[in-house]
Amino acid sequence: MGYDYLIVGAGLFGSVFAREATNKGYDCLVIDKRDHIGGNCYSERIDGIDVHKYGPHIFHTNSKKIWDYVNQYSDFQQYQHNVIANYHGELYNLPFNLNTFYQIFNTCNKQEIIDRIEQTRFKGNPTNLEEYALSLVGEEIYQKLIYGYTKKQWNTEPSKLPKSIIARLPFRFRFDNNYYNAKYQGIPVNGYTKMFENLLDGIDLSLETDFFKQRSTFEKISKKIVYTGPIDKLYGYQYGKLDYRSLEFKHYRLSQESYQGCSQMNYTGLDKKYTRIIEHKWFRNLDTPNTVITKEFPAEYKDTLDPFYPINNDKNKQIINLYKKIISPQYILGGRLAEYKYYDMDQVVASSVDKSQKKFIID
Repeated sequence: MGYDYLIVGAGLFGSVFAREATNKGYDCLVIDKRDHIGGNCYSERIDGIDVHKYGPHIFHTNSKKIWDYVNQYSDFQQYQHNVIANYHGELYNLPFNLNTFYQIFNTCNKQEIIDRIEQTRFKGNPTNLEEYALSLVGEEIYQKLIYGYTKKQWNTEPSKLPKSIIARLPFRFRFDNNYYNAKYQGIPVNGYTKMFENLLDGIDLSLETDFFKQRSTFEKISKKIVYTGPIDKLYGYQYGKLDYRSLEFKHYRLSQESYQGCSQMNYTGLDKKYTRIIEHKWFRNLDTPNTVITKEFPAEYKDTLDPFYPINNDKNKQIINLYKKIISPQYILGGRLAEYKYYDMDQVVASSVDKSQKKFIID
């Protein structure tokens, strides 16, 4: 049996592409090496709580078109993400807003805050993450809320990281703890996994299937292959391996109503090895006798772990450009790993829908 499209990866890009192609009458097969659908968005229901197994995923977008699209496949509960930073037991609101400034400077007067920041602010042209952060918030906020978290996340001194990593960080002179500047924000009422089940309804699916172990067979039976895995692996690392940061998650079911009273607490000091603790029940403010928390540990990427974050330095930019030049006409690449770029979920959906509209197959 042959297929118009083989989709390698049952995550967000692959599932949306498969849905769109199927709706146009094309035959699709979706495969994934994991034993579940949903990619890193996968959620598992424990004691009535949808646990985000690969870190928190809050769908946020300013596009009504994209918001309406995902709402076809799941009802969403409105949700605003509020993050607490824990620095050696001191608690601060994130992102940076008047709550944060009052907690650190004991004032909410804009000019007084600006004057305090100005005393230690980096005055030159920022060339790295540390200089950019210091130019924005000054030394005290940087040391308490940025330095340790960033060093743990990337295992690198912030002075050696590109400023683009935090360039999107909100900075507000108003009382507003909403983490995202997005008009539409929410969490699927029945969990992300149910949303993916709806996206993939009626589409051939094969889990625990390693594309590379049967690559020649898959290429023979497929007119086009939508690939969402690491691009360097697709081409046998012939131009070298791309660098990633990985994550490890430790989940705990606790026999208590609440652990920390918020969905996400970031640990910004170097005294803790983990960067954040997620308490999943607060994504939907559930009244349950138990709770589930996840501690998230940054990790060096290796073959036994999944790649999570591309490291967009000059070395990797040169490598990815070489791979892009040799993409086979049979392949369509999409998503974070295949394109080696950071995507928010709404951007993944938009990209997948857009690529699915193109005339790849001649009927």
